[in-house]
Amino acid sequence: MPPSANIALLQGTLDVLILKVLALEPLHGLGISRRIAQVTNDTFQVKPGSLFPALHRMEEAGWLSADWGESENKRRAKFYRLTKRGRQQLKQETDNWGRISAAMAGALEIP
Repeated sequence: MPPSANIALLQGTLDVLILKVLALEPLHGLGISRRIAQVTNDTFQVKPGSLFPALHRMEEAGWLSADWGESENKRRAKFYRLTKRGRQQLKQETDNWGRISAAMAGALEIP
């Protein structure tokens, strides 16, 4: 499959990707989208219509906090960062994905 192919995100995948990229540093929406593309070798291209509802939902859940600031191109942007609860959620999600990955790897092994 070519790296530019549009892959549908499994439920929960977007959340863990957002949490992971924000564990490194606070970012605005476009920065989050770019970083996800970067860390997944362009496998996941997150569109605003998926990203912003997820960010708002995660903020309401207490996983993220946000502050207005200035982006690198001098525009006003909302910067998101992980909260303590968000770091706990990242740990839980990472553990879950470890189990899912191991199970899928085992299921897909060629006998």
